[in-house]
Order: sequence, then C-alpha cells, then structure tokens
Amino acid sequence: MHGYHLTIVLAPLAAAIVAGLFGKKIGRAGAHWITIFAVGLSFVLSALVLKYLYWDGGHAENYSVYTWAVVDGLRMEVGFLIDRLTALMMVVVTFVSLMVHIYTVGYMHDDSGYQRFFSYISLFTFSMLMLVMSNNFLQLFFGWEAVGLVSYLLIGFWFKRESAIFANLKAFLVNRVGDFGFILGIAGIVMFAESLDYATVFASGPAIAAQNIEVISGVPWNAMTLICILLFIGAMGKSAQAPLHVWLPDSMEGPTPISALIHAATMVTAGIFMVARMSPLFELSETALAVVVVIGAITAFFMGLLGIVQNDIKRVIAYSTLSQLGYMTVALGVSAYGAAIFHLMTHAFFKALLFLAAGSVIIALHHEQDIRKMGGLRKYMPITYWTALIGSLALIGFPGSAGFFSKDALIEAVRESHWHGQGAVYWIAYLSVMLGVFVTALYTFRLFFLVFHGKERMDEKMRSHVHESPWVVTGPLILLAIPSAVIGWFTIAPVVFGNFFGTSIAVTERHDVLAQLGREFHGSWEFILHAFQQSPVVYLAAAGAVTAWYFYLKRPDLPDVISKKLSGLYTLLVHKYYFDDLYINGFAAGGRAAGKFLWQKGDELLIDGIIVNGTANTIGRLAGILRQLQTGYLYDYAFAMIIGLTLLLGWMLWF
Repeated sequence: MHGYHLTIVLAPLAAAIVAGLFGKKIGRAGAHWITIFAVGLSFVLSALVLKYLYWDGGHAENYSVYTWAVVDGLRMEVGFLIDRLTALMMVVVTFVSLMVHIYTVGYMHDDSGYQRFFSYISLFTFSMLMLVMSNNFLQLFFGWEAVGLVSYLLIGFWFKRESAIFANLKAFLVNRVGDFGFILGIAGIVMFAESLDYATVFASGPAIAAQNIEVISGVPWNAMTLICILLFIGAMGKSAQAPLHVWLPDSMEGPTPISALIHAATMVTAGIFMVARMSPLFELSETALAVVVVIGAITAFFMGLLGIVQNDIKRVIAYSTLSQLGYMTVALGVSAYGAAIFHLMTHAFFKALLFLAAGSVIIALHHEQDIRKMGGLRKYMPITYWTALIGSLALIGFPGSAGFFSKDALIEAVRESHWHGQGAVYWIAYLSVMLGVFVTALYTFRLFFLVFHGKERMDEKMRSHVHESPWVVTGPLILLAIPSAVIGWFTIAPVVFGNFFGTSIAVTERHDVLAQLGREFHGSWEFILHAFQQSPVVYLAAAGAVTAWYFYLKRPDLPDVISKKLSGLYTLLVHKYYFDDLYINGFAAGGRAAGKFLWQKGDELLIDGIIVNGTANTIGRLAGILRQLQTGYLYDYAFAMIIGLTLLLGWMLWF
C-alpha cells in the first residue's frame, strides 16, 4: 500500500509541475489531460485504500517516508498516517477535485491562463492531500500553508482585476492571523511533548493536561486548554469562523471552479479535519470545546442571515458555506466528531454541485452574476435546473437527501449534548442550529426561485443566447448530484453511529453523544420517520422554503416593503455586520496611520533627522570650525606648540 500512498499524493504534484512549467509545449489539451488523469488516478487509488481499510478489514498504517532534519533530538519527518478518517478525506478531496478538473475544461475554455489554472488546481489537490495524510505537525503545517498559498494564487487568478488582488490579499492577511495562533499551538506541543509526531503527542496528552502555563505572570492556564484554543484559532482562519470569516465571501473573485474546490473539499474543510484529528487533545479540555461550540454557533446563524440579502449568485452560496461550516464546528464542540466529518463529506458533494451549477448559469448569461437579472431559466437549462434542485434540497436537509441525514444527525447530537449542562453554551448552540435551519431554507430557495422560476428579467439580447451548458459542464453536475441525493442512505449507519472511524477519533465516555444516539438508531428509513415524528427540523426547513416561495414568487413586492420597514436590520446585514469596515477602516487604517506616524516621527525625524543626519551635520560643523586652525604657516604651528607646552608645564608644576 505504500506505493499507492505515494502515488496518490505525488501524481497531482507531478501533473501540476508539467502543466505549469511546460504548458506552452504540451498545449491546452495536454494540460487538462495530464492533470485530469493524475487526479483521477489519485481518486481511484484513494477509493482502493478506503476499500482496503473498511471492507477488507485492513489495518491503519503510520510510517515515516524520510527524515528531513533532526534538531536537538526533535525529529522533523515526512510521513503518512493512513487510517479510515484519512481515507475518507482522501476520497472526498480527490473526487470533488476530479469533477472540478473536468468542469474546468468547459468553464475556462476561452481563458488565456488555461494551463496555469490547471497547474494551480492540481497543486491545490496535492497540498490538501499532504495535509490530510500527514502523521506529524510539521507536515500538517506544510499542507496548511500550501493550501493557503495556492488559494492566494487562485483567488487572484484574474490578477488584472483590482477586486481580485484585494480579495486574495484579504484572504492572505486574515489567514495569517489564524496561522499565527496555529503555529503557537504547535510550539506549545513541542514545548511539552518534545515531539512533532501525532502518536507521541496524543500519548503525552494526559501529562500535558495536568500542567499549567503562565502566559501572563501570576495567571495560570491549563496547558492543554491553551494549546487547543491556539490550534482552533488556526481552524477559525482556514475554516472561516467568525470573526476570521471575512475572506471567504471575497474569494468569489476567483473563477467558479476554484470557488467549488475551496468551499467544498479543500481549504475550508482543513480546519474541521484538523480538530477531528486532534480529538485526543480536545477531549482533555472542556473549556476549549466550549469555545469551539460558541464560535461555531455564532457563525452558523449569523453568517446564514447574510445570505438572505446577497444578490450575487456565488456570494449567496458562499455565505451558506460559512453557515454550514459553523454547523460542523458546533458538532466538533459537542464531541460529535463523526457527525462533523459526515456533514463535511455530504456538504462537499452538494456544495460543489451548487457552485458548479451557479457557474453553468453564469456561462449561459455571459458572466452575469446578479440574481435580480435572471429568472425563468428552468426551460432553457433543464439539466442545470434539476441538478441545482437536488443540491438545494440537500442543503436545506430535505428528507432522504444526503444533507438531511448529516444535518439531522448533527442537530440531534447537539440536542443530546447534556454534558455542557443547561447553561448558556448549550442553549446558544441548540438555538443557533435550529434557527439556522429556517434561515438556510429561506436563502437557498430565494436563490433557486429568483434564478430558475418567476418572470424572465434578462434583456432580449441575453435571452436569445441562453442555452444549456455543454456536457463537459453538465456531466460533473450529474455525477455530483448522485451522491448529493443518495449517499446518506447507506453511510449514516457506519460513519455516524457505527465504528467506522475506530481509533482515528478519540471521544471520552462522558462526551460520547453519538454512542447514546446510536442505541436509538434502527436504520435510515426509521431515522426519517423519527425526524417527522419528534424533530422540528423538517418543518423549519419546509417553513423556510415556503416563506421564500411566498416572498419571491407569490408576493415579490413584499421583500422591498419589509426591508424598508426594517431598514436598520437590513442595513446591518447589507454591511455584513460592519466587519469589513472594522478591519479596513479600523485595524488596517489604524495600522497605516501608526506606520505613517512612526515613519515621519521615528524614521525621518529621530533616525534620519537626529541620529544619522544630525550626527553627520554636527561632525561637519565641528570640522568647519577645526578647519580654521589649519592655516599652513609654520609660525602658527610653532606658536601653538609653545602655548601647548607652556600649559602642560604649568599644569605639572601646579599639581
């Protein structure tokens, strides 16, 4: 299997190098064929690895590929940990990436950066595989930073647009904040465990949890709590949790295929995967878990509200990603790691489907993205319509869809997480995920109805050119629609309520809410019946969809009326809670002002004016005075010598 593992991770890298460095020689067709073949090979081998570990009963493997360096006994290695959690992530990443690669052939057909784009997305796949397959924190950090670097390149792919440059710079800077916390957390692990290897660190967990550390003198912190919170700050940046969420909606400036890849299977899921992988550490700190719950709950509800007022088709879906990531984070915080990863998997399929369907619409409308200028596209684009409907139903949790099984299991886990007590943390989490169900259905079907139903709002010229996208675009939509519709039926039992993950995820008995729910699970069909009988989730989703139908098809005049009556709330949502204003006009402008002050008062006045130029000017003036003593006449020098000798003798005689 070791050969499989190396091929899985190195094939996309090799393809990226060939397409990037030799793109002109191999041509456009060569670039897409070699990258599609490489990612397809990685997907097939990943599926075989998953089959070996689950169906064939194979054993997890943890081994070093090579040692990069040894510093004072600290080994820095490249190695793989291939267990069921890793294998599941490998399959999801490579499958979605393969669909995006195929789709890109049609979407980027006329783009001048065709080969460069294929090189980037193949490199993105390699980076994510290195992250999920790592068995140590050094390699994890390499993959972590690599996906950040490639996302920077892809978000700013159309670098001649000022908005694209602003967006990728924003993503880069916000993620640096999260990554600073992440690397401090890794430093704390090295400090206490004296190792970067997962197995060694996890074994040292109880000993670390028994120690305190004083960041501020006289204020002790539990070492494990501090380490886990720092690691989670890194996850907040990568997985766009409030308040480090502001970069993700702006990532829409990149081409649509990369929006699907970032939002569905790669960068934004890295933080969720990392916390699940670090479950042996997070289980030792309930304080850290409570922080995870609160941040996730805030993100799930409040970011979902922003989707209601967005008019860019891709930004609506982007805010739904923020909200769904919040759901996953809440599940992590209540120790339902299996439910979080399950929702990550199903979300990858239907979110990639929705983004690619949005891209199909954008192609048909000649890159128009304002949903207020769409409408009635159902009859022009039937394949896009039905696949988008499947994705929308999965997103809101329609009974039987993949999203239903994962979201309902997640919400049930939150409802049963009584170890948090009946205090603020529990109620914040539960109310947020429940209200988020209604909000999700509202913005999802607002988008769906405005794009595909109602009156046609395109101009005549655009209407005459609207048609279904070619098969290279619709093919991936169909292939993604299939798991979005059915994968939950046969995966919920082993992944959420079974022992699919084995020892990949560690949960203490007190926190094991999924084990409690598993005792009441009697199959997928019974799970659906239970949702209708005892859970309000289905009815909240239905209420949101019906509200969207009434407001945007039956009475399309009402949204404007309501927005005027609730102008304060509407303004707050349109300005995205003023986070951008705070960061741009507050932190960024404050930083520039401080820099300007230090430049003018510190560099120009103190350093240049006083220290450098001042010293030079003083020496120059002193030299000008002393120069007057140099007359060139012998009698002046003799006179000065006599005076000097007289003063010296006088001093000696006096003292």
